[in-house]
Amino acid sequence: MNVFLIDADNLNSGAWVDEAFRVLQETEGPLPVRRAYGSAENLKSLADTLCAWAVRPFVNLALTKNTTDMALAVDAMELACQSPTPGLIVIGSGDADFTPLVVRLRERGIRVVCVSERSKMGREALPAYDRVILVGPEQGTAPSAPARKTARKTAAKTSSPAASPKPAAAKTPAKKVAAKTSTRTKAQQEQPATSPVPVPPPAPEKPAPQPAEGAAHAMPLLDLAAILAAVPALQTGQAQPLAAVAKALLDARLRGKNMTATKLLKKFPQQFVLAPPEKPRTVQYIPAPSAA
Repeated sequence: MNVFLIDADNLNSGAWVDEAFRVLQETEGPLPVRRAYGSAENLKSLADTLCAWAVRPFVNLALTKNTTDMALAVDAMELACQSPTPGLIVIGSGDADFTPLVVRLRERGIRVVCVSERSKMGREALPAYDRVILVGPEQGTAPSAPARKTARKTAAKTSSPAASPKPAAAKTPAKKVAAKTSTRTKAQQEQPATSPVPVPPPAPEKPAPQPAEGAAHAMPLLDLAAILAAVPALQTGQAQPLAAVAKALLDARLRGKNMTATKLLKKFPQQFVLAPPEKPRTVQYIPAPSAA
């Protein structure tokens, strides 16, 4: 019996799940047991894909801590202790937190395979699995159009024959040059002397603005709409677990690993209420009052 357990908070794209099922069915055979674990929002966004592949969804408890990993690990060990024992268990997540589970399953003689999106695969977890399948588009493989055009222009310049030297300009006879010079001298002597007109000094050029360091790698402009799009549950106006909101903001790349969700949400004090203030565990969105 083969088992496929999906962490819908990590493998949270329908295209990735489709690709994972196609690869697994071609290489590992049928998957009788198919389950997906995650928050209500992530499971809802995968509803069509889960229905197409007949995957049973398991919704997390609405706690201050994310319980997806624990729920998946508990079910995996329960299935491993059943009879007959599964021959293969596939973990649909690149999270390194599953490494102890993978080691324990492997000790029981179960083959363990990982399916992860390329950018989410934890390097520490790679040696634990018997096989790792990466899904999603490969990054940085195709050169950009401007780079190809530059390469073509460089090649054309290199392959073109050397340009023939321009012919030297014909020299003006010395007699004509002397005549012109004497005429100009006489004209200058005949002109009355005039006081020189003061020329104002040129205005100093404004220095070009220098780009800020790291501008090329800056994160996208953060605004209230981006936060609400990443965490749709906030729009209900009900208090949401801060841990779940923090994970959603990290997955949407609205914050880095060095910035806490509390610090980010405090940038919008009129829209988000963190409770309790000393050690926040929940966050509530307060919509702006509509104009009369």
